[in-house]
Amino acid sequence: MRFTSISSGSSGNVSYIGTERTHILVDAGVTMKAINEGLRTLELELSDIQGIFLTHEHIDHIKAIGAISRRYGIPIYGTLETLQELISGNGQKKLGELDRELLHPILPDAESRIGDLSVLPFSIDHDAANPVAYRVSDGVYSVAVATDMGHFDSYIEAHLRELDAMLIEANHDIAMLSSGPYPMALKRRILSDRGHLSNDNAGRLLDRVLHDRLRHIFLGHLSLENNQPELAKSTVEQEIDASESGYHSGDFEISVAKRDCVSELVVL
Repeated sequence: MRFTSISSGSSGNVSYIGTERTHILVDAGVTMKAINEGLRTLELELSDIQGIFLTHEHIDHIKAIGAISRRYGIPIYGTLETLQELISGNGQKKLGELDRELLHPILPDAESRIGDLSVLPFSIDHDAANPVAYRVSDGVYSVAVATDMGHFDSYIEAHLRELDAMLIEANHDIAMLSSGPYPMALKRRILSDRGHLSNDNAGRLLDRVLHDRLRHIFLGHLSLENNQPELAKSTVEQEIDASESGYHSGDFEISVAKRDCVSELVVL
């Protein structure tokens, strides 16, 4: 099983998960050209992708969906509410015409099977239409992509336990956001329970799901204006080191997913 981020940040998000036989993407929030260039570093093309699973309808997660669907005819999966946003008036202005036969509704906590991968969506809180995160397994190993979460709870923790690798949101530093140039209404939105996970909260969530088999943690969806890669990593590490979990940050491979290119490939 292979897992990496092709792009991660407030400007665009795409993750790759695959096996020898099955290849999927979570989100397609950068250009089709950028996704293909990223896949080529993995010796793949968009024509090899068997499904694209959308977390929600914000443009930094769906930017290339229209172009990809018209060029490659790849099935697109998302909650019914997310797919309805894609084909609404606003969605069509952003994406152009979509072949509705390519759109496949999914339900949180209902597993989908694509080749030799099982894909389990689970609910998250964000200011979008029924957004989800994903846990993906090949029957032996499991990974997850969980971003755009205003907060976490025991339900989210349960879906992030016993993973071999994960990409988890560390969107902003609270002090940088609070003193930064964003309008107050936007700051409140980001800090709300339907906004984004801060560096501190990413570390606290990780404290609750760490275990001996966890191989790699990507910190993702970093804000360009309100975070820095070194700050995100050091804050998360401090939270882990100060916790009572019994683990230290040095026990795990922790890296920041790259904004504009493919991150390191995790092979399980």
